Amino acid sequence: MTQRTSSAAWVRGIADMFAAEGLPAVELCAEAGIDLQALQQQPQTQTRVDVDRVSRLWEAAATRYGQPGLGLARDLASRYGNVDLVGYALASGPNLLIGFEHLQRQMALISDATTFEMKRDPRGQGYWLALSHIGATRPIPRQRIEFAVLTLFTLCCWLTRRDLVPLAMDLTTPPPHEDSRYRAAFGLLPRFEQPANRFLLSEADLRAPIPTHNPSLWALHERLVETELGQLGQTLASTRVRTEIARVLHLGEPRREDIATRLHLTDRTLQRRLQAESVSYQQLLDDTRCELARQHLSDERRSLAEIADLLGFADQSNLFRACKRWFGMPPGQYRAQLPQAESEAAAPTS
Repeated sequence: MTQRTSSAAWVRGIADMFAAEGLPAVELCAEAGIDLQALQQQPQTQTRVDVDRVSRLWEAAATRYGQPGLGLARDLASRYGNVDLVGYALASGPNLLIGFEHLQRQMALISDATTFEMKRDPRGQGYWLALSHIGATRPIPRQRIEFAVLTLFTLCCWLTRRDLVPLAMDLTTPPPHEDSRYRAAFGLLPRFEQPANRFLLSEADLRAPIPTHNPSLWALHERLVETELGQLGQTLASTRVRTEIARVLHLGEPRREDIATRLHLTDRTLQRRLQAESVSYQQLLDDTRCELARQHLSDERRSLAEIADLLGFADQSNLFRACKRWFGMPPGQYRAQLPQAESEAAAPTS
């Protein structure tokens, strides 16, 4: 099973944000099994942090913080949401629309446990910018989800040097008892318990020139990003296929030719590249489903019927058969023996 990880720079930023909030960052990292000193000393490309340890870090911090809204402030997200080299590439690009087309692939450098997708609004109001978390075996803490979305939004404001306001925003997290911090952070009240974590920006905002655009620096940063993606194995056809499958699986089982189109390849070219890597499309589809099943089954808010839909199965009986094959037991039994998150990971804030 693929081990999903986040960059050292991203996790260092989170730890620094916790310290700014008055929390004992070193202790929290140790509690989550993260060596903060190693992250601070070693180059980002040599150190990555397992996705479940990142979640445990957020869980421990939320428990110590003892109040709602950990990290839910624009100044914290803009200062400590460390996207490192990817941020330099975006800052030297021409506009958000073009930069975010590249970010759909480059997000893996920040975290291959997070997917980013930009999709045009069907009503023509602009583009939805969506984040999804994959590869976890425990519930994703709401604080981690909301900080990631806020970091992406504040990045848009910083890159364009404009005080942007989303046209709409959706979050998968439950409604809070008090919503003032959300209004202050995002400029509007998000809709909660939605199918995706996303916000809608107008096309004019996305096409607004980035003041720091520099064609030469952009080309340099893009080459550096591609080099690091290659070192992480993110340029492999099989890796890119799994990422695309994870993006669209909730819409139904994707055909190989559909994934090829999303990768701007012909079906024949994709098949040839997968053969060169000694892997089949069906195996990648099954592996991705298994990975996502582990994550969704760890979230008790999701029913088995909903999980079957999210995995692109035609009905719930397919999920039962697949779980018997993957885990040697039906989904309910597998869920019952999973360790539960130790904090308010999936609980509403008060």
